[in-house]
Amino acid sequence: MIHPTAIVDPKAEVDSNVTIGPYTIIRENVHIGAGSVIGPHVVIEPFVTIGPNCQVFQYAAIGAVPQALNFKNETTYVKIGRGSIIREFVTIHRGTQEGGGVTEIGEDNLLMAYSHVAHDCQTGRRVIMSNNTTLAGHIHIGDYATIGGLVAIHQYVRVGKHAFVGGKSAVVKDIPPYVIAAGDRAKLHGLNTVGLKRQGFSVETLSQMKKMYRIIFRIGLTLNEAIERVKAEVELVPEVVDFIQFLKTSNRGVTR
Repeated sequence: MIHPTAIVDPKAEVDSNVTIGPYTIIRENVHIGAGSVIGPHVVIEPFVTIGPNCQVFQYAAIGAVPQALNFKNETTYVKIGRGSIIREFVTIHRGTQEGGGVTEIGEDNLLMAYSHVAHDCQTGRRVIMSNNTTLAGHIHIGDYATIGGLVAIHQYVRVGKHAFVGGKSAVVKDIPPYVIAAGDRAKLHGLNTVGLKRQGFSVETLSQMKKMYRIIFRIGLTLNEAIERVKAEVELVPEVVDFIQFLKTSNRGVTR
């Protein structure tokens, strides 16, 4: 159902099973999948794809051109995965050609009120961004990560899967997977044990991850020394391998 006060461009592709609220504007080259609900006073700019069964609440603005000085009005995109929830006043900007051209929100994300996703950011599945979270450009957030309220993340930072970033943090370096980080500037505060248990991680896996964490961050080794010691002393379960690979591929440096 489309409210009679909504403005939907004829060149937009909107499934017949989409609800669009009053005074919402849907521009050309927008695709909205079946079962999605777009609330009142929403603006969706060109080159946005919203998957099935999403919810977009009032006053959200999706697909505006990026706040990047090198943007020359090239055709770039926003993609939002199925089942995601975009709350009030959220802003999501299109990508830039330099950054790959796509800003992408993964499946089943929850973006709480006033959060901002800048150009070329990518989030995985089941990511939660709390109120007033701000992602600068080119940020990658892994699956099942949770970002607390009033968090600001520097451009090009990666946040690993199952990580938890506490509220009011300023993040300037990569946050490894499976950890808790918080503070200005953010520091590590151990493994995200509660979150990992809730996701069904076994006692045996958590035990190996704790050994790994202690070797890497608690006994004063260099990163290369710590990685070699982990390989020698810790069972290389998939989570440990993921952690080591994340550290080895960091460009901005790793939060410690």
